[in-house]
Amino acid sequence: MKIRIATRGSKLALWQANHVRELLSREQGVTVELVVLSTVGDRVQDRPLAEVGGKGLFVKELEEALLDGRADVAVHSMKDLPAGVPDGLVLAAVPPREDPRDALIVRPGLAATTVAALAQRARLGTSSLRRVCQIKAARPDLEVIPLRGNVDTRLAKVAEGQLDAIVLAVAGLRRLGFDGRITSVLEPSESLPAIGQGALAIETRADDEAVRTRVARLEDRATAIATAAERGFLGRLDGSCRTPMAAHARLAGDRLSIEGLVGRTDGSEILRDALDGPASEAERLGVALAERLLARGADAILRAG
Repeated sequence: MKIRIATRGSKLALWQANHVRELLSREQGVTVELVVLSTVGDRVQDRPLAEVGGKGLFVKELEEALLDGRADVAVHSMKDLPAGVPDGLVLAAVPPREDPRDALIVRPGLAATTVAALAQRARLGTSSLRRVCQIKAARPDLEVIPLRGNVDTRLAKVAEGQLDAIVLAVAGLRRLGFDGRITSVLEPSESLPAIGQGALAIETRADDEAVRTRVARLEDRATAIATAAERGFLGRLDGSCRTPMAAHARLAGDRLSIEGLVGRTDGSEILRDALDGPASEAERLGVALAERLLARGADAILRAG
């Protein structure tokens, strides 16, 4: 059995695809090859993602390759996925999650080890409106600089002194072996993670039962439950990358807790709440949390975004 994996060509995307290839290749009689594709998000590097389009900028071309038969599996960073999956496709598995938190990387020579300790009007780089919102709420004096490019490029900008600090996902840094560059890890109370951050999503065609069955064995129950709640939150808000939002769920036994927020990019208003309930009702919990925020005025923030 040959399985073709559609992936983007960045170092991180290739790491993720090769990780899934290794897991699938452990089964006897299975060979796996990569189909490397370029997405809109990869090609447009001179503008913030929110200006280019909504969620799905790193996903569409991979899904098209599944639908037209060029690939059998697509591996995504779950935080890149829109709330809905196209007709004919399914999320077949969610493997174990890496650390979902954000990381602060400070320019060499600076004594600051936290966002709070950065100097007045320090230059901080990030590509995420979610991070901008939460950072500006805590430190409105900071000069937040749009930051695009792969992980190596972003790290180089702070190492060379173009920026005083940057914020990246812990998961990507760990997967690429850059753990040692992390100055400090931001707890969810300081920077609530992106929906699905740290998790991979493996997508297949709905009617390809043989591949679906193989891929389903890679599922991690805890990660699947937590991310189902987070994606329920996203789906109810019909979120794009134009409005800062975040959600993070945690499983403890048969109980699930989820915290979420919606805010304005300048940090002037953030609505934040949390819910706890049965793990068996993960998606419903995410939807219910979104409805609580909508009742408090999140709909006005979303319309403005």
